[in-house]
Amino acid sequence: MISFSEATRVRPTDRGFSVDLDPQWAVADKLHGGYLMAVLGRAVTEVAEPPHPVTISATFLRPPLPGPATVTVETLRAGRRHAFFRARLEQEGHACLEALVTQSTLDRAPSVWKAGPAPSLPDEHECLLLRADAPGAAFTVPLLDVVEHRLTPSSTGFLTGRPSDQGRTSGWLRRADGQDWDPLSLLVALDPVPPVSLTLGINGWAPTLSLTAYLRRLPAPGPVRMTMQAQDIAAGRMDETVLIWDADGELVAQAGQLAGVRT
Repeated sequence: MISFSEATRVRPTDRGFSVDLDPQWAVADKLHGGYLMAVLGRAVTEVAEPPHPVTISATFLRPPLPGPATVTVETLRAGRRHAFFRARLEQEGHACLEALVTQSTLDRAPSVWKAGPAPSLPDEHECLLLRADAPGAAFTVPLLDVVEHRLTPSSTGFLTGRPSDQGRTSGWLRRADGQDWDPLSLLVALDPVPPVSLTLGINGWAPTLSLTAYLRRLPAPGPVRMTMQAQDIAAGRMDETVLIWDADGELVAQAGQLAGVRT
């Protein structure tokens, strides 16, 4: 298992950056959407003066394969507090992922106002640790070997033939390498597994079509807690809203996603 930093490392070239997309950061044979966004974010941080991404809005054009790829970054505007970029990931001459990225500086400043406290979840040891190669599963999920997902009991009924009707999952996430979360790795946390459709008993691939992530503050050391809620599944598409709180109960990231539902 290579580290997250190694898996997202980009190397300067004459036309941008090269990267080796790592097969570990995948669901079945499809590279994970949050991981691919983190690769773009890594490339942008190489050219941006503000150190942190605060918004990344990505469109997923086609799934890249593990292996060599290229990233190009275009500066749209560089201001005093915020800088704006366009980034694109290509493989074998085909665009796979394109994103608009806003860079700024994150800190741990307290909220001026908040909607409420972090959700109360069962302790980590009371939640189910998902396995990459669970018995009876239709495919392996290599991502689960690098990011520990512990789902609350109310989120796991689908594993025993009792799907939920709530359209919601929650749980705890940790990096398996023991490293603490940072703004780039939080992009992976903002695309947790399994998709809401699976917990509702709708089997099949749920490819990300578009995902907009907001990074709110630097996370405290330790695990993060996650909630994911869908509002509607129709016409082969669903929405998912994800909120992430750090170990101190502070909201550190949130995202909205439109995904396909392939039954």
